[in-house]
Amino acid sequence: MTNSERKRLNGEAEEEEEEEDEDDNLNGGLEAWERSYADDRSWEALQEDESGFLRPIDNSAFYHAQYRRRLRDRSLAATTARIQKGLIRYLYIVIDLSRAAAEMDFRPSRMAVVAKQVEAFVREFFDQNPLSQIGLVTVKDGVANCLTDLGGSPESHIKALMGKLGCSGDSSLQNALDLVQGLLSQIPSYGHREVMILYSALSTCDPGDIMETIQKCKESKIRCSIIGLSAEMFICKHLCQDTGGSYSVALDESHFKELIMEHAPPPPAIAEFAIANLIKMGFPQRAGEGSISICSCHKEVKVGVGYTCPRCKARVCELPSDCRICGLQLVSSPHLARSYHHLFPIAPFDEVTPLCLNDPRNRSRSTCFGCQQSLLSSGNKPGLCVACPKCKKHFCLECDIYIHESLHNCPGCESLRHSNPIVANEG
Repeated sequence: MTNSERKRLNGEAEEEEEEEDEDDNLNGGLEAWERSYADDRSWEALQEDESGFLRPIDNSAFYHAQYRRRLRDRSLAATTARIQKGLIRYLYIVIDLSRAAAEMDFRPSRMAVVAKQVEAFVREFFDQNPLSQIGLVTVKDGVANCLTDLGGSPESHIKALMGKLGCSGDSSLQNALDLVQGLLSQIPSYGHREVMILYSALSTCDPGDIMETIQKCKESKIRCSIIGLSAEMFICKHLCQDTGGSYSVALDESHFKELIMEHAPPPPAIAEFAIANLIKMGFPQRAGEGSISICSCHKEVKVGVGYTCPRCKARVCELPSDCRICGLQLVSSPHLARSYHHLFPIAPFDEVTPLCLNDPRNRSRSTCFGCQQSLLSSGNKPGLCVACPKCKKHFCLECDIYIHESLHNCPGCESLRHSNPIVANEG
């Protein structure tokens, strides 16, 4: 190697070292794993309270989200007091798995975030709609595929989705609507037909006129709703407006979770489709532990698993479902009981003024009736709380959300209801 070549190589090495030093200076001398957390150092926004627990320093965003949810519930209760709701829902979730779902603007990717939130949504959906059924459809390479048929088992849907995650090709909105429209057209008239599309792409590659497909969905009484993960599209907005659904675009993962969970409670039925019908239902008996029979769902021999149809004595694996032999809808009594709260929801609680908490004549008002925690913040200053309009019991914001979203019964009203007979007997 000559002297000139050595000098040239040394010069290139010095230039590379200078470039690396400049990159380190721009990144503040952080390692790669440190740079990924540089923007959101969430552990620095914590402080230790008087009980030794870690609490976020700024709770304004948390309380604001709670109040926004309460205000939304209050407005819905006021406007939908006499609106019929569909308790028997048949919902298909269409998941866009085109190459756009591999984008990393959602961490770690759009596909991972969608799969995570769909799993949570499926569990919440069956918790709030025990008489309803869900099916999954995926779209990639311009083709729509039915991943799972309509069913009432959340585990089977989640397992099928997690085993088929993969992004490729373009997305086709028309092919997805054609597939779903053909599947939902077989649903009985008393069932509410819905489609929720989680769309990541900014375009749709369709084989024909999508306006004709939208008209078919409208004639089939299918409500289509779309949650976008990129920007707003005209065709998506047009589809939702024509079919009576909702269209929204997620800003981040938390916003996406909020949008998808809004579809868990049953929506108000469309006026022209809200026709009262008598529905035949069967209450099957659970099979014995040692019984052996052929399952009509999977055409397999199973031991001690499933339920027996009261009409044709066929064996099914799960409830709710339709009997594959006679077509009778099979449910259980707890499913009907859990659907009751949608017909008679709890009235929204009223906000309490700070003067009521400082009343010395009523010490019980300074504690939450649900969790028995103090409603006074540090320095005995009154905190944020609500009160039931019927029993006048006070609750904290956490109990307020738990009562309206999970419990669906007011503890104060229930305690008064059970105590009244005792007082009457004593008198």
